[in-house]
Amino acid sequence: MGTRAGQQRRAGASVRRGLLAVLAAAAVLAGSCTGGGRAPVTPEQNHPAHTPTPTHSPTRPALPRLLSPPPPPREKPVLPAAGRSAPVLDRVPTRDRVVFLTIDDGIAKDPRFARLMRQLRVPFSMFLTDSMAGDDYGYFDRLRHGGNRVQNHTLTHPSLTGLPYARQRAEICGQQARLKREFGRTPTLFRPPRGHYDRTTLRAVADCGLRASLLWGVNMQPDGLRYDNGADRLRPGEIVLFHFFPPERLGGRTLTDLTLELLRTITEQGYAVARIEDYV
Repeated sequence: MGTRAGQQRRAGASVRRGLLAVLAAAAVLAGSCTGGGRAPVTPEQNHPAHTPTPTHSPTRPALPRLLSPPPPPREKPVLPAAGRSAPVLDRVPTRDRVVFLTIDDGIAKDPRFARLMRQLRVPFSMFLTDSMAGDDYGYFDRLRHGGNRVQNHTLTHPSLTGLPYARQRAEICGQQARLKREFGRTPTLFRPPRGHYDRTTLRAVADCGLRASLLWGVNMQPDGLRYDNGADRLRPGEIVLFHFFPPERLGGRTLTDLTLELLRTITEQGYAVARIEDYV
């Protein structure tokens, strides 16, 4: 009897398990048909496709490929004798296919210009006026990377022609002392403001210990390069006048725009930019 009862109990459990399996299968089937169940999640649904928003950065102008200047001359060219006065140059006596970039005043301190010149490693000389550059000589000190020099352009930028000797000497020697104090080096070259000078100017320049007064043969202005040399092209030894132009003088352009235009013109005409202190 006991054995038969155990067999009956095992049979009943087996039947119950079968019924439960059937009911579970039916529930799954019903859910899939009515939408009550959750369909398997595909990888695409779990990680929906993402299209990044395009970003637009300002287009940077292509930098010119500048020509390399020749090695500096072993001896500097002989300057014209001027007695007690400093000689005046609007062009350096050399046959090298080089020009010299000189930048005046110092009224604008554009960090983009500083980055451009550092990137291109262009040699240039800065003729600074204290009344324009003196509020941030640190900017011009940073521009001296690679051996760029600071030169004299007077204390207050007056037209020197006709001024008495004492006034001219004060303007020139005063800026000599100021620049020596700021940069630790005494300037050797002078540029008269606006290119105006007389014999008194040249005597004061020499008395203040400067080697020469520099004018220019070409002049870069916001509207383009002007040839003051009587030609329509650059010449070997050309002195190029440029300025630290403030934005209001540029008509919507930037100082870097103007600089790149100038450097492209120099390169297209087959010239390299050299350091004028290596020649004068």
